[in-house]
Amino acid sequence: MAENGTLFIVGIGPGAQNEMSGRALETLSRVDTVVGYKKYIDIIAPLICGKRVISNGMTGEIERCRQALEIASKGNNVALVCSGDAGVYGMASPLLEIAAEKNAADIEIVSGISASMSGAALLGSPIAHDFATISLSDALTPWKTIEKRLKLCAKADMCIVLYNPMSHKREDTLFRACEILLKEISTQTVCGIAQNIGRDGEKSEICTLQELQNKKLDMFSTVFIGNSTTKRVNIVCKSGEKEFMVTPRGYIKKYEL
Repeated sequence: MAENGTLFIVGIGPGAQNEMSGRALETLSRVDTVVGYKKYIDIIAPLICGKRVISNGMTGEIERCRQALEIASKGNNVALVCSGDAGVYGMASPLLEIAAEKNAADIEIVSGISASMSGAALLGSPIAHDFATISLSDALTPWKTIEKRLKLCAKADMCIVLYNPMSHKREDTLFRACEILLKEISTQTVCGIAQNIGRDGEKSEICTLQELQNKKLDMFSTVFIGNSTTKRVNIVCKSGEKEFMVTPRGYIKKYEL
């Protein structure tokens, strides 16, 4: 840690200690101040006992960035935490934009496991080929832009990972997104849902795009839309038969294994 203070933007992954990177754990253990969204602070509370903690609620991102920068500029080592990866819908982008406006403390980005990765692991291998991530939240992105991205990714036959599929204020966004996709791809396209990844209530489900359209989800859900080759694979394991969502990379076809 630098003597004059360093600001670490830390991706905590799903939040469970065993799903955080070693560097993230080490950083949290060594900083003196932790700043973050209250729900994420609660998740990592056992790891930051005795440290100065500053938290606020949803929509307080800019305030958190400014507070973290100010505290670090005074010689403190600060962790600004976010779920998943700091650079994937995380706090790295706004923090760096704000830091560019004035002299700042040293800044380091500490990567974490994004929901597209941890959720994929629950389902099997749904994004083994080219894929795109799209957030369905229109709080910062106009719906027309989201609609365009969904349509073009579907036309390109890309796997798609949907973040923020639905909330109390946006109960119809997943339905609307599926309507757009159904104009371009089959109703039987294999899809997957991962919920509460790495937390209490963790679960996953495989379904068709048609079935997905009427699902009731929340902000702690991540949705996977397969491409035209994505399939369901049943494997008999020691614990019983288990279904996986698989997007072939092409190895078996190429090498005729």
